[in-house]
Amino acid sequence: MHVDLPEKLYYSIGEVADAFGVNTSLIRFWEKEFDVIKPKKNAKGNRKFTKEDIRNLELIYHLVKERGFTLEGAKIHLKEERQKTLSNFEIIRKLENIKSTLIKLKNQL
Repeated sequence: MHVDLPEKLYYSIGEVADAFGVNTSLIRFWEKEFDVIKPKKNAKGNRKFTKEDIRNLELIYHLVKERGFTLEGAKIHLKEERQKTLSNFEIIRKLENIKSTLIKLKNQL
């Protein structure tokens, strides 16, 4: 899954949940379960997610929702093979973008 959010420094939990098509409770749950997700909190306690948080959430979403990992399996996979997983995930994202562009071009012909 590639999340398409406007370019900003911080994103609210609602924006993040909408981008992933999930409930805010799932985002909060993943934040608690995965230590790589560390949103800043403002004075009111509202979470503010960075681009790095979004990237980590994309990776977790990919492992759990698309590849079928359990939470524990995803945690282990992230710890042991993080760089390899990130590289593969980046390649998949780039290929999905290329595919999308080619489909748009085909439809314009």
